[in-house]
Amino acid sequence: MINRRTFVKTMSAGVAASLILPGELMAFPPNKIIGIQLYTLHKQMNADPMDTINQVAKIGYNAIETAGYGERKFYGFAPQEFKAIVQDLGITPQSSHAGVNIENIDEVIEDTVMAGMSYLVLPSLDKNRRNTLDDYKKIAEEFNVMGEKCKEAGLKFAYHNHAFEFEMIEDEVPYDILLNNTNPELVTMQLDLYWIIYAAADPLEYFNKFPGRFELFHVKDMSSAESMESTEIGEGSIDFKTIFAEKEKAGMKYFYLEQESFTMDPFDSIAISYEYLKNLTE
Repeated sequence: MINRRTFVKTMSAGVAASLILPGELMAFPPNKIIGIQLYTLHKQMNADPMDTINQVAKIGYNAIETAGYGERKFYGFAPQEFKAIVQDLGITPQSSHAGVNIENIDEVIEDTVMAGMSYLVLPSLDKNRRNTLDDYKKIAEEFNVMGEKCKEAGLKFAYHNHAFEFEMIEDEVPYDILLNNTNPELVTMQLDLYWIIYAAADPLEYFNKFPGRFELFHVKDMSSAESMESTEIGEGSIDFKTIFAEKEKAGMKYFYLEQESFTMDPFDSIAISYEYLKNLTE
């Protein structure tokens, strides 16, 4: 098991490297990046984040998206320390899911930049903020403000969908409201392929309607069983080959494996998904 003391030795180099803009370090062509959203392994990350990231690296993943930001730390580590830990393993700390809002945006941006990230992603919307079309229009305005601040800092702001954004309100689709009322130069979408299909919407139609708006994908397969639980990539019902064939139209730059339920050891599971994704992008 990797211990904290080993990684602390990398801090001097990590601090020096932090002077480089996010995304410049360890920049790979998109087809060479295979990322993972660490929420997939949230139990393991809570128990031993360093050992978990080490195992992720051994499987072959070379970019991560975090889901453990709080109290201005990533999984309990200061931003620059977390950056050094991840980069020492040959992984790009690329994207962060964080509970960002108008009130805390400045400090979240500061920490996200210090951690070496290129994207700051809002993972969802509180239910009490998304009941009317006017709610979504106000949210879109806030996205533009936060997106402008992110752009000034060298980040890109993104929003991650679930299924509720596709539930009609007054004969309109809230997800379309967000797309139509945000500036493409400031706001991109992280399209969760599982959830858009779960909502009975078609990602290909969205690529045609809103080309270039989906820089990030969440790649999560759907079991063909009645439960519709997430499963290993390539073992479920989602046609990723057809979707990825249209990635340029979508504007996709990076993607991250995400899985929420397992019928086997999670590390064995993500290894299966890695092999599929590696072949998918070759």
